[in-house]
Amino acid sequence: MSQTVDRALSILPLLAEGPANLQQVSNRLGVHKSTALRLLRTLHEHGIVYRQSDQRYRLGARLFALAQEAVENIDVREIAHPHLVELNARTGHTVHLAVYTEDEVLYIDKVESRYPVRMYSRIGKPVAITVAAVAKLLLADLPEPERRMVAERLDYPPYTSRSITDAAAFLEELAKVREQGWATDLGGHEESINCVGAPVRGVEGRAVAAMSVSAPNVVVSADELLTLLPLVRRTADAISAEYSGKGTT
Repeated sequence: MSQTVDRALSILPLLAEGPANLQQVSNRLGVHKSTALRLLRTLHEHGIVYRQSDQRYRLGARLFALAQEAVENIDVREIAHPHLVELNARTGHTVHLAVYTEDEVLYIDKVESRYPVRMYSRIGKPVAITVAAVAKLLLADLPEPERRMVAERLDYPPYTSRSITDAAAFLEELAKVREQGWATDLGGHEESINCVGAPVRGVEGRAVAAMSVSAPNVVVSADELLTLLPLVRRTADAISAEYSGKGTT
């Protein structure tokens, strides 16, 4: 049975390269054509492969529907939370997870700092989209036309003297973030709060969420917080690997 399953699954990478006929499938599996045909028929019955009019086989719509359903049912917060807790335990600082939805960046998870000074951010609350590190990461990952369109319709409140104040400067910052793969907010929203973040990526490499570590100046300086960047990025990479199914088993 395991050999049959293994052979059936081996057909899928071949068809991902493009339509293939029975002989090609037989050759790839190293089996007789009758065996290959039996496997293809079973996969066809379940909609996993589709037989074209030219008698070649390609991946079926059911496979894509299953993949999409699986992606939609993956809870990035559930996967990320243990990693956020571990990062918080190692650093002591506030850790956030955020997503981009309906033109807003929202916090969907937060692990509080162990220090007495607390941040006022809340789960479900929109972030300051023009300055927050998590927002920069998520918007930087948008296709260029959409990125520009979003930037041009935003307001740019001068939260502090370090806030980004116009679309041109914001787009320049997003280009930098996109290239380097991480982002900061060094007093852009609150003079006394600094933040460093990294993206959580899905199967196709797109940012599905962003995470960050934040701390006030009275606890740690901006330069000291930036030394945590490698740890933050490793945490984001670990979440990405588990989210996309590339983690160890």
